Amino acid sequence: MKKFLDLLGFDAEKKQTSIRTEIIAGIVTFLSMAYILMVNPAQILVGMENAAAYWPSVFIATALGAVIGTLLMAFLAKMPLAQASGMGLNSLLGGLIALWAADTYGVRFTIGQAFTMVLISGLIFLGLSVIKIKGKTFRELVFDGMPVAVRSAISVGIGLFIAYIGFQNAGVIVANQYTQVDLVNFTNWDSAKTAIVALVGLFLIAILDKFNVKGSVILGIVGATVIGIPFGVTDLSVLSGDGGVSWKFWENFGNFFAGENSVFFSFTDVFKTGFPKGSFFTVVMIIITMCMIDMFDTMGTIVGCCGGNRILSDENDKPHNYGKIMMSDAIATCSGALLGTSTVTTFVESGSGVSAGGRTGLTAFTTACMFFLAMFAMPLFAVIPGAATAAALIYVGVLMMKNNIKSIDFSTAINATSAFLTIVIMVLSYSITKGIGIGLLSYTLMTVLAYLVELIVACIKKTEKPVWSISTVAIVVSVLFAIYFFVPTVI
Repeated sequence: MKKFLDLLGFDAEKKQTSIRTEIIAGIVTFLSMAYILMVNPAQILVGMENAAAYWPSVFIATALGAVIGTLLMAFLAKMPLAQASGMGLNSLLGGLIALWAADTYGVRFTIGQAFTMVLISGLIFLGLSVIKIKGKTFRELVFDGMPVAVRSAISVGIGLFIAYIGFQNAGVIVANQYTQVDLVNFTNWDSAKTAIVALVGLFLIAILDKFNVKGSVILGIVGATVIGIPFGVTDLSVLSGDGGVSWKFWENFGNFFAGENSVFFSFTDVFKTGFPKGSFFTVVMIIITMCMIDMFDTMGTIVGCCGGNRILSDENDKPHNYGKIMMSDAIATCSGALLGTSTVTTFVESGSGVSAGGRTGLTAFTTACMFFLAMFAMPLFAVIPGAATAAALIYVGVLMMKNNIKSIDFSTAINATSAFLTIVIMVLSYSITKGIGIGLLSYTLMTVLAYLVELIVACIKKTEKPVWSISTVAIVVSVLFAIYFFVPTVI
């Protein structure tokens, strides 16, 4: 067994670990991120007609995407990292196909059109991960060229956006005809019970996390599901195979690959329908947004999980096999689009497995096996109510803010304003794309104006010229966003 694992590159002894430790670390990683199996279908299908009919198909796509992406980490990158459909990116995808998409983007997309954009972003991502200029991949140059203030604010904005969706899904935040939004009326039991279940689930997750309980999120979801039974929020009839979710896994797989409500290879629909008329720049900017989110997310995640560990990274905290990690991420994104799930990316929860002693690809292989087995127990996941998954969404928002707010530089007025606009517009406009666009545009415009003022002052006082600090990448993307926001198009 040991020789076989060594042949695969899982040299546990060399990396100061053991097979037992690696397997346990893989299970810990799975428990930490298994919530994505429930949350991802809910996010992608939110606000869509016939969402229940599509749920089994998106569930299988989510699991298969995690299996493929994590196996790539195991055998190509040979690192203890796991991949699955990324939070934030699934919210973006769900917003494209939801009933209110036309109000947000000016046009509504079909599932096939949405997954085509994911596929294109993955292919671009793959190209950016391969092409090198002066020893750096194009992907690294793009990352370095984006303003740090906006780059750092994206994760915080997405965290708040995800939490806001969770509050809405659970009925904690409700519509109000006078103030737009309001807190649920807790004296009205019929409308408050789902909110109470979600909040109890959130508190349970937070308490478990305080005591460093592994898999706190999934345990909190299970707890909220159990609490939801006497509240009438959890529907146990799903366990009997009702509602289109069957214990007959062969039927589930058959429907996934060839069913009427399948998302598998749904991107091919775009060859028949094309994209909606007048949506050219909207499509371009959404694809750019998908690329940027995945790019910033992955780089920050892998450094956070592997940095400081000399077995997994070098003296500069650059993870070993960095290029292969990026390649695994890009290939997984393309695979996810083909299967019918949102952008597959490296999960920060991989850090829980690393903390548990994971050092090799065997950790990732174990996690992939767990995701594979989960597909055969679909009704167990289907019984989990939306209120329970909402608790996970809210807590993911908490973690994204907690882990990223410290990296935002509020020391200068321009940085603070552009970061603030990125975060606030993302939430209030209900659009990740618009949040990033307004944040980047505001940073570029303010920096250019400030530079011109400094240049005029330098000329008058005959002092040294100010330094031009905006990259070509930031200017190009800002111009594209300006066209997206201000130029009416019918392309």
